[in-house]
Amino acid sequence: MKASMLILVVIGSLVLPSSGNSSGTTYTIGGTVSGLSGTGLVLLDNGGNNLPISANGSFTFTRAIADGDTYKVTVLTQPSVPAQTCTVKNGEGTAIAKVTDVEVACEDLTVAFESLYSFDNADGRNPYAGLVRAKNGDLYGTTWAGNHDGNDYSGVVFQITSSGTPTTLYYFCSETNCADGELPYAGLVQGSDGNFYGTTQAGGTDFGCDGYDGCGTIFKITSSGKLTTLYTFCKATPCADGTDPYAALVQGSDGDFYGTTEAGGLGLGNGTVFKITSSGELTTLYKFCLESNCTDGGNPYAALVQGANGNFYGTTWGGGANDGDGTVFEITTGGKLTTLHSFAGTDGAHPEGGLVQGADGNFYGTTNAGGAKGACPGETGCGTVFKITPSGGFSTLYSFCSGSGCPDGQVPNAALVQGSDGSFYGTTEQGGQKGACPKVGACGTIFRITPSGTLTTLYSFCSQGGASCTDGSNPYGALIQDPTDGDFFGTTWAGGASNSGTVFRLSVGLEPF
Repeated sequence: MKASMLILVVIGSLVLPSSGNSSGTTYTIGGTVSGLSGTGLVLLDNGGNNLPISANGSFTFTRAIADGDTYKVTVLTQPSVPAQTCTVKNGEGTAIAKVTDVEVACEDLTVAFESLYSFDNADGRNPYAGLVRAKNGDLYGTTWAGNHDGNDYSGVVFQITSSGTPTTLYYFCSETNCADGELPYAGLVQGSDGNFYGTTQAGGTDFGCDGYDGCGTIFKITSSGKLTTLYTFCKATPCADGTDPYAALVQGSDGDFYGTTEAGGLGLGNGTVFKITSSGELTTLYKFCLESNCTDGGNPYAALVQGANGNFYGTTWGGGANDGDGTVFEITTGGKLTTLHSFAGTDGAHPEGGLVQGADGNFYGTTNAGGAKGACPGETGCGTVFKITPSGGFSTLYSFCSGSGCPDGQVPNAALVQGSDGSFYGTTEQGGQKGACPKVGACGTIFRITPSGTLTTLYSFCSQGGASCTDGSNPYGALIQDPTDGDFFGTTWAGGASNSGTVFRLSVGLEPF
């Protein structure tokens, strides 16, 4: 019996060689880089073995591969300042000798940035949210604060043309005790009726929350600035209908609007999902932390997106199965919730932005923490970009702060937008080229990322105006692309001529759509 067992082991060792490399020979993978003038280029071999490149000339990956194994050289991070696009030639094959013929060629990317408007506090201050392009071609948005009649935290709704001419449509806290709402954290959505719909984090006619008047509202506003408060949260303690709606609304295919509250609902208040009609009838669809230890998620900051299947998809900042790092979920119009993914730190943590469904049917999003540690100065990673299928198949596409000083950005708070070229575009609140940015962690970036995970930093804020950052700093909101000229528009929370935030325009030469 012992002999037969020994024969089996020997046979197993003969038919299952470890890697096809009985000699133990290994080969290095390398080549040359040309045309590089930017900084921050990072190459990968077989999806790892990160190799930062700082100059033209030859390169060699530090980790060799076994004789007969395959290699594949790709770009993880494209150069910035100036923004460039690098392509790889002869980048994959089978190593049967030392590889030296991989070619990486870089060329400049045309990027044009324009600061369209600087808020001055009297007309609003600190826009957290992005913009919405209306049917008339103008842009509409909100600022979280602004000094109106001595109230420094009222917030406004504004309109701005694509050339930068602004109009203040409404000042919140225009009614006694801010019964009309205050502190609009989220942006607007234009309904099928032509009116705009949105939320305020605080204000309203019912109980106060977080030291403010009221627990938040849902409102409707016409293009000329007539505001109607549709709903005030926390109709009765303990605020089972939710409080603190940080997220924008989305209009469903049924004509109703769907959204989330960050707090309220069950017990300690971990947030809700709701729907509301255009006349103000609200239905609470789900209360988070329904499951033990909040494995179903908690505290959603982000807006929902309706998928092609008619269900809604979203994220929660907390809860989930892994130490409260947040979740991705699916919910039906009837309120049945399915947790698709629980973040675990290394794959991302604490998503504040919502999702976008790509042309391939998958959903893409960001987390403002977690991911590979890299050079991130925090205890955990500095944020990620991820992809998730409608059934929950998850992959991390990119971890921010891949190099010292985080020139590729860190802390992405906003959702992505898919451009007409198929790539995704977004912002990071911090990171980028430090320049004259007076803040710790730099002043934020605009980036592009392909569906396969190659990232290009297109612009680093506080590149103009010295420490005053006249071009803006710290963008929180998502971008939008103008269908008529292909340009992107967005906002920054700070910076500008009065350090109260800005509206900007970015062109990367994309076609209209």
